[in-house]
This record gives sequence, C-alpha cells and structure tokens, in this order.
Amino acid sequence: MSSLHKSRIADFQDVLKEPTIALEKLRELSFSGIPCEGGLRCLCWKILLNYLPLERASWTAILAKQRELYSQFLREMIIQPGIAKANMGVSREDVTFEDHPLNPNPDSRWNTYFKDNEVLLQIDKDVRRLCPDISFFQRATEYPCLLILDPQNDFETLRKRVEQTTLKSQTVARNRSGVTNMSSPHKHSTPSSLNEYEVLPNGCEAHWEVVERILFIYAKLNPGIAYVQGMNEIVGPLYYTFATDPNNEWKEHAEADTFFCFTNLMAEIRDNFIKSLDDSQCGITYKMEKVYSTLKDKDVELYLKLQEQNIKPQFFAFRWLTLLLSQEFLLPDVIRIWDSLFADDSRFDFLLLVCCAMLILIREQLLEGDFTVNMRLLQDYPITDVCQILQKAKELQDSKPQSKKEKFEQGWSQEALKSCLRKRPGEAPHSDMQFAAGRRREHGLGGK
Repeated sequence: MSSLHKSRIADFQDVLKEPTIALEKLRELSFSGIPCEGGLRCLCWKILLNYLPLERASWTAILAKQRELYSQFLREMIIQPGIAKANMGVSREDVTFEDHPLNPNPDSRWNTYFKDNEVLLQIDKDVRRLCPDISFFQRATEYPCLLILDPQNDFETLRKRVEQTTLKSQTVARNRSGVTNMSSPHKHSTPSSLNEYEVLPNGCEAHWEVVERILFIYAKLNPGIAYVQGMNEIVGPLYYTFATDPNNEWKEHAEADTFFCFTNLMAEIRDNFIKSLDDSQCGITYKMEKVYSTLKDKDVELYLKLQEQNIKPQFFAFRWLTLLLSQEFLLPDVIRIWDSLFADDSRFDFLLLVCCAMLILIREQLLEGDFTVNMRLLQDYPITDVCQILQKAKELQDSKPQSKKEKFEQGWSQEALKSCLRKRPGEAPHSDMQFAAGRRREHGLGGK
C-alpha cells in the first residue's frame, strides 16, 4: 500500500470520526474514489445516500429502528395468504369464500397474491442472471434470513413461490413500457434453462435470493412503479458493496441497509423508469436530449457527425442513464463511478457529463466510423479506464462551453453552425425519436 493511499484512508477516517460529519469534506474526498479498506465505502455510501445522518450519536438508534422496520416488512409481505403465522401468535383463520383462491373480488388476498406472483416471476428471472461475470450472487450468503428460513415459522419463501408458480402457470414478463409477455415455462426448455431453477439446500440462500427479496418488498411498497426491468442492475452493486463489508455486523444487516439505500436512490432516479414521464423535464427523453445538448456545447464537430449519421441518443444513452452505467463496465469499475456520482451534490447532472465524456474520449473513432461501426462502439463501449472517463467529465464540468468562434475553427461552415445553434436544449423530441425510444424499451434494459 502506497503512502498516498494510506494518507487518503487517514483523511477519510478523520472525517468519519467527528461527532458531526462534514458533508462537503466527505463529498470532496469521495469524489476522487473511496478506499475499500476498513469498510469505508459502505459507510460513506450510507451517508451520501442519506441513510445515515451526519450526527454519529444517532446512528445506533436509527440503524436499529430501520432494521426492525425491514423485519416487519418481511413478516407482512413474504407470506402466503391463509398460512398460519405461528411465530407471530396468530392462529390459522377459517377459510371462507372471501379468502378462497377462486374469489373474483379484485381486493381479495388471494387475488393480490396472484398479481404479486407476476411481479415476482420477472424479478426472479432478472436477479438469477445478475452480474454473470462474477460468481458472488450465485454463492450462499453467510447470513441467510433466519426469520424466513427458520423451520418453526410458516412463512413461504419467495424461492418456493417461484418454483410452484413456474410449474403451474405461464411465465410473465413486464418490461419498462408496461408490455406483458407470456410464454409457457417448458416451451423450448433446454437442460441449461431447467438448471436455472436448481437451488441451494434448505436453510441456505444465495445472494441473488436476497436481492430478489429486496426488490419484491420495494415493489409491494411502491405499487405505482412496482418493479421494472433494470432495477436489479441498480440494487446489485449496492448489495454487493454492503454484503462484502469487512465488518461482520454491517455485513449481517446488508439486506436491510441495501433496501433503504436503494429506496433513497430510487427516489432520485425513479422518474427514469416511469414511461408517462418520459417527455417531461424529469423524464428520460429530456435527459437523453440533454446529453446531446451538452455535447453540442463541448464538441460541436462530434455532435454534428452523430446528427449527420442520425445516431439518436436513445440508441445508447437510454441504458447509460437509466442504469447508471452499470451495464457498460465491470462491477469494480461501476462501483468506482458510483463513488463520484454519489459524492457530487448534483450527481445526476454529473452523470450527463460522464456520458458526454465517454463520447468525446472516442471522438476520433466516431468521426471516422460509419453508422454501423459507431453504433457498435456506443453499445459496446471500448474504454475500460473509468478514471480517465471521470477525469474528462470533471474537466467538462469545470470548462466553459465552446464559443461560436471555436466551433467555427473546428472546420465547419457558418451554415452548418447556424443549423446546429438553431436547436436549443430542451427542444421537444421528434416523433421518430419517441417511436425509436419506445422500441428500444420493448427489448428491456438488461445486458450489454
């Protein structure tokens, strides 16, 4: 370990040991990357995501309260209607018509249960393939949820619900645009696809099962948005970071802590997942256009090249922005990017600059390439040095927009400049852009 790295660790420790955390100082340090030693990143993220307050004295009480609240969510939501809740002191109720599975009442508990299964099946499908380049999410957690797995309880695990549902019903998939696709679970089955449902022995659970539970509870508590494909890619890096904390106490409560940090993060980015808000100023279409308007200010030559080739931002920036770049880089690099995003006080404005920096760093290739080559570059981004990208984004943040003279000196005619400058940031997107964005969403968000 270099002396510089040791010095950075000491700087973080000095800030975090104060009775009241100096938020601006913590942001300044975190922006340049948080050391993974000593659980520093886990603690910093919890503060930066407003899970822990700045007053250290209140941490113990708040953590105890939130973790108990999460346990309450587990008791209330990870159960089958009509099953005895022995550990809660509730005896089995007599099954009446109101609680019968065939009751057509949309407000019946069984009807709710069946609707929840539709959401659960999509979550299950997505979390099983989370971060396939590493084995972490397939491994057993050291701290399975005893509240659910304890044989004295009569709770039904999500794993059992999925197994029973996939054996008896059709598979239901809902993508971001709200389209529901149904297919038989055994149609076109292969040995590998059937092995997808092999599970760990009773009493154990894989990390992906923990993530599944987090997303299911979030969907239950937020019925307006529920679960949309891609949320798994947001919660994954959070849970990985907390579940690999060297502090066993923090690691033991990674599930609850991840849930609340994910909820706080989603409060800031959930509009990206709501189709009805796409064309509003808080919607994803506006943000994608903002990437191009920023590029026009910073590098008009590259902007005009992409416009000339009719490369619309939704062809690549939709995934970049919605998933916070979690599908463009390896997990350790995603975590490093998130250090800077979480640390910046206007972090999702900074995300736009990161996207713009990614374009500028491959400008020579984009200027030389045709449509096909450039689309391949943008959908399979070639640069792996995220520190270089973050440094460029910071330069863009600190720089002024190009002047008209500078734009002209890049070799473009006055007529081209006038055409470029006529289009203002925030201008309503073209109908073909809306159509293409809709088509892109129909294919979901996961995967490169």
